[in-house]
Amino acid sequence: MSSILTGDASAARNIQPVSSPSCSEHPRARGERACDNCLEPICLACAATNDNRCTRCATKKQRKKLFFALRVSILLTILLGVVLYAWRDIDSRAARKDWSRPLTVAIVVIAAEPLDPTLVDRLRERSPTLEGRLTQEMRRYGSELSRPFSFEVFGPVTVEGPPPELPTSESFSDAVQFSFALKRYAGRADDAAKIGSRRFDSCIYLVAKPPATKTRKAVEGLSQLGGRLGLVKVDLDSSMIDFAFFVIAHELFHTLGASDKYDTVGNPVVPSGLPEPDRQPRFPQRFAEIMARHRAVDAQRSVPPESLGELMVGIETAREIGWSHSSAGGR
Repeated sequence: MSSILTGDASAARNIQPVSSPSCSEHPRARGERACDNCLEPICLACAATNDNRCTRCATKKQRKKLFFALRVSILLTILLGVVLYAWRDIDSRAARKDWSRPLTVAIVVIAAEPLDPTLVDRLRERSPTLEGRLTQEMRRYGSELSRPFSFEVFGPVTVEGPPPELPTSESFSDAVQFSFALKRYAGRADDAAKIGSRRFDSCIYLVAKPPATKTRKAVEGLSQLGGRLGLVKVDLDSSMIDFAFFVIAHELFHTLGASDKYDTVGNPVVPSGLPEPDRQPRFPQRFAEIMARHRAVDAQRSVPPESLGELMVGIETAREIGWSHSSAGGR
């Protein structure tokens, strides 16, 4: 029999008659065509029903379509779940600044080197003092909430591997990699502290080791701006307890959206880094603004706070975290 040729070479090939006397699916029917996929002879009925494929190849193609549709459905479901989780997480993080309830904060002590156990006990004993000081500061801005934060100290625990370091560049990819590294490290710490199933508004990880010398002691921190995680590294002894808590509070406020109030050399920015910018004379300041970390002695010099009693939340920081909506505030 003759065949109709088209401009499609493959189509022309597929509709050419074959010499096989029978269809691979229907032995009593003549094989008039070749399967597009495997070239087995097929009858006209198979060609019409299976889009010019044998039944076996048509079934495989249909399965592939079903599996592809299933994979796409699963991926779309996962994507939707991720989007919904992200939306709910962003919404819940923003809701923290409504201050309708005290925020729960986990402080996980990670022993980078063996620690004196009494130091961790001292941290637990001192955490209510930080709660009280921040409560005083919040009430200065008119809040009637019983307390803004509820701290719980965990540990000490050990975590495999060092904590992540801040990226040296400000590229988006480096920021994403750092965020993932911090989350992985936090996850290992949570597992070690057995708090993985608990939900806190913010978690601060205190990576502590004994000071190398009696005279040189360091503390530094990093955190997710507007996120939930913060990290503080400290050379911890009894003299560093309050300053460690000061930096913990500093990083905690970062997770609530507060910005740094110190310059490139570490001195408080004037006036936002001064808790009492209208004080006369302006210097020395009596308190240390929480996001400046140091107390300004004069226009060029500052010192670390000696105790939590020096902690103060300035008006700009109060506005950033939702404690104040006015342009004035003070003691």
